[in-house]
Amino acid sequence: MSTKKESFVKGTLILAAAALVARVLGLAQRVPLEHLFNDIGNASFTQANNVYLMLLPLATAGIPSTLSKMVSERYALNRPHEAQQVYRAALIFAAVVGVLMSTILYIAAPYYAEYTKVPESTLAIRAIAPALLLFPMIAMMRGYFQGRNNMMAGGISQIIEQIARVSTAILLAFILLRQGYSNTWMAAGASFGSVLGSIGAFGVMLYYARKLRRSEEQKALYDSSEARIPLLKIYKDIFKLSIPIVLSSVTVPVVNFIDTSLIVPLLSGQIGLKEATQALGIYGSRAQSVAGIPPVLSIALSTSLIPIISAAYARRDEVHLKRQVTLALRISILTGTPIVLSLVVAAYSVNGLLFSSLDGSGIVAMLTLGTIFQITMMTTNSILLGMGKARISMYYVLAGLLVKFGSNFILSRFFGIYGIIAATALCFIVITLLNLRMLRTIIPFEILGRRWGGFAVAVLASGGIGYGLNEAGLILTHMMPDRVAFLITCLVVGVAVVVVYLVLLIVLGVLSRQEIAGYPRPLQKVLGPLMRLQPERIRSEQ
Repeated sequence: MSTKKESFVKGTLILAAAALVARVLGLAQRVPLEHLFNDIGNASFTQANNVYLMLLPLATAGIPSTLSKMVSERYALNRPHEAQQVYRAALIFAAVVGVLMSTILYIAAPYYAEYTKVPESTLAIRAIAPALLLFPMIAMMRGYFQGRNNMMAGGISQIIEQIARVSTAILLAFILLRQGYSNTWMAAGASFGSVLGSIGAFGVMLYYARKLRRSEEQKALYDSSEARIPLLKIYKDIFKLSIPIVLSSVTVPVVNFIDTSLIVPLLSGQIGLKEATQALGIYGSRAQSVAGIPPVLSIALSTSLIPIISAAYARRDEVHLKRQVTLALRISILTGTPIVLSLVVAAYSVNGLLFSSLDGSGIVAMLTLGTIFQITMMTTNSILLGMGKARISMYYVLAGLLVKFGSNFILSRFFGIYGIIAATALCFIVITLLNLRMLRTIIPFEILGRRWGGFAVAVLASGGIGYGLNEAGLILTHMMPDRVAFLITCLVVGVAVVVVYLVLLIVLGVLSRQEIAGYPRPLQKVLGPLMRLQPERIRSEQ
């Protein structure tokens, strides 16, 4: 049991580390590209990237997660031949869908670019289309290796993919700039980096696949005389499980796709085509990059609890289930909030530090603020999936996306780009509330109960102090180079917000000693010493 737990924790850490490295490299790519591109280049690259990121999960149809489950179960039942047949069926599907999706995207690129009023993005979308040839197969291979409890293969392939994608994207954009090509071609060159990233990831997965195959041939695990399962039956079993999963997991890519498709058409009549294109470039190259940071840690921490929730639900262990659901929600909210706060109050300095101008600091701040609801949505979605409620989760996601689509048209009329960003937050809030309502019918739980007041005080106080420090830090721009001043301000604000927030959570009794004992070990090490600050009166009440 302990070996399994250690293996699970190790696997979770590998995947979380890979996701974090991928997110950091993604930001590292956007920053230099934002400096190299003008508004057209930024808008074109944003559109190509968001179309691709939306099509990718649809191309894999949620099969990798299902494949992982099916392979794991069959090996546990000592039926490796069946697992191999399921794996082969998934690879055949991936190969066919990869060709179809890549071809459709290539052909549809000019029509989509024309509709979204950024015709210059056609080349960038066509340049990224070939990446869809390999990525569905890579996703299936990652799902298979997870089912075999080998997280290293997927983690390393993800890191290699990002290194290849980021380095080639920046290099190609820079070479095309030096050769005198337009931003349209530069955005296409940067988009083509995803194709080279897919080749790098595929090479890593092939290496691990051959290595595993050789070791299993030596053990003679396969028996070619075993009965073959019809392909149609395999696909029926796969899709029954995978379709609800994919529809509930594509929320964020679909929201980003809706926005990049509608920002210019909705805003060009109000503020002009040039300004609307600039707003799209800022939204994609700056705001989305910064807003992508807060969910990484909190989702990795809460996701590590999902298999435990799944097991508790299967055993009908209500006490354990209630504890784990509460823990997952608390961890995701409490760890996500200080990161969101730091980036929101220091948005002006973050913008000045990373990007080529201070334009759009408000857009960066507002989109980042909404990620706290993205975190709660993703956590509650994962809990419902862990309980086998993927179909219900799918319906709630569809309801949220309808709210998003309708709100975009209404709110953009009154608030422009900020209305579109508010519609995104509204979408996440609707899904979160529906998920919580459903969860409460399954198991009664409280996230913070009577401690919401203390939490609100901690948020307002740390946010206020952070904002004050950011404003004070701007004085440094008159005394030293701007980027140095912005760097110092960002570091001071980040440290101050996190420290003040944590101290207030403890002093106000939002965190208890007993609760911390159930947190993942890295969090225990950070919070344990700080518990000495908690007043004796509050300690005795807990």
